[in-house]
Amino acid sequence: MPQTKQANWWKGAIIYQIYPRSFYDTNADGVGDLVGITKKLDYVSQLGVDAIWISPFFKSPMKDFGYDVSDFYDIDPLFGSLKDWDELLQQAHQRNIKILTDMVINHTSDQHAWFIESRRNHDNSKADWYVWENAKPDGSPPNNWLSVFGGSAWTWDETRQQYYLHNFLKSQPDLNYNNSNVVDAALSIMKFWLERGVDGFRLDAVNFYLHDKKLRDNPMRRNDEPPAEGAPASNPYSRQHHVYDKTQPENLKIIEKMRALMDQYPGTTSIGELGDDNSMITAGNYVCNGNRLHMVYSFRLLEGSLDAGFIRNSFETMQQHAPHGWFGWSFSNHDIVRAVTRWGGKNPHPNLGRLLMQLLLTLRGTPCIYQGEELSLPEADVPHDKMQDPYGIEFYPTFKGRDGCRTPIPWQHDAKNAGFTEAKEPWLPIPIEHLEHAVDLQEANKNTLLHHYRRFIHWRKQQPALIHGQINFVDADDNILAFERHTTEQTFLLVFNLSHTKARFTVVNAYKLVETHSFDVTLKKNTMSLLPFGVAILKKI
Repeated sequence: MPQTKQANWWKGAIIYQIYPRSFYDTNADGVGDLVGITKKLDYVSQLGVDAIWISPFFKSPMKDFGYDVSDFYDIDPLFGSLKDWDELLQQAHQRNIKILTDMVINHTSDQHAWFIESRRNHDNSKADWYVWENAKPDGSPPNNWLSVFGGSAWTWDETRQQYYLHNFLKSQPDLNYNNSNVVDAALSIMKFWLERGVDGFRLDAVNFYLHDKKLRDNPMRRNDEPPAEGAPASNPYSRQHHVYDKTQPENLKIIEKMRALMDQYPGTTSIGELGDDNSMITAGNYVCNGNRLHMVYSFRLLEGSLDAGFIRNSFETMQQHAPHGWFGWSFSNHDIVRAVTRWGGKNPHPNLGRLLMQLLLTLRGTPCIYQGEELSLPEADVPHDKMQDPYGIEFYPTFKGRDGCRTPIPWQHDAKNAGFTEAKEPWLPIPIEHLEHAVDLQEANKNTLLHHYRRFIHWRKQQPALIHGQINFVDADDNILAFERHTTEQTFLLVFNLSHTKARFTVVNAYKLVETHSFDVTLKKNTMSLLPFGVAILKKI
């Protein structure tokens, strides 16, 4: 059993997501690796975060860059070895940094031994480990379900003479969680990594494990209805109501079994990625009762607008449906256009990155910072001939996929490949525009966003109200987002001008401006003036 760890450390902790392919390369193959993460742990530690979430590094043919696992019990040689993993975990723990692994167990690679056996015939030991169905009389797929990555969610297999289900790429067949042996296998995988000392899991596609047993067609959305969460509007997937292909009530029983296992390892945590048509309501079911997920990671703020009313509605809906639940939030990750570009356009306001940092780190929940966010990296425009993402290649040019948020970290502005790799070229090109955001340049200037992150995170660690306090929103003009974070001993008022124009806000109670972390704001008597993307943090007197 692992050593005893502090319970509930994850509540209000700060998680830093590392996409290992693009963090730091130590063996000159153009791809980041586990040793690279270990070598940069001091950088992560100086940032002040509590935990690292590492995107998948298990053995994989890399059709979806690690989210298609062929062996859950070993490291892909591209990233290193189990010895490298053990060293990374040890070095992180020495720096008081916890590590969460990305557990992708909704599906496997089609090169996984389980699927190779399953597709062989109808009566082998793994025959029912995946979702196999007969064709309709006319030879077409069993229903109208669509893949997130384009086309039907069903692919015909000549050997079995059946269709298999894949909610993502056809090389990512879905496991059949109606089979208790599959559930046991998933739990065994989790136990292996828990025994090895991992501090928790980010559970990929956590509401996809089960589907409607009757295989009913999903209803279509009306033309006047907004697109479904989790896919761009140009993707036909967004035009369905995903009633039957995911988020089945029985899915919660599987989550409860996972939680029961994790409860045997005190101090570990789980954060489930949940993409659903009504994610705030659904999320409430996944974090209730204390016997399901510790946290839910929603696409709500990843896909929504930088709008005060939208953000307030999201949190108030969450509080209504999960008053005792806990959420993880992020503005950027490896699947979404980087926030400063998504919300700021090609020429974002210079203060936008700082505002987003302070907003993310003061909303109630556990914030997840995506690598490069602390550098205010904009979305990269990857040329078509350099694109790697199958999702983007499928929908190009209306949707360019996820390569633009996955380009390597620029460590040195004047070094070969920005100091990321000694290879001839990295797996994705590093845009010239990113060089001015390089780590070495920001290290040298105490007024850069990187230093703002470090100072603010250090200060936040000393403010209980900002870690686990309650949140109450305050009425304000449309461009102003204002809320209180409070415990019985401490109350903060946080005011954000989310616009390109000046704004005013009236302070009702007795507050004192926290000068060191308030920007572009003046407070005279009870009237506050904020410049574009100005931030005011006030402490109740």
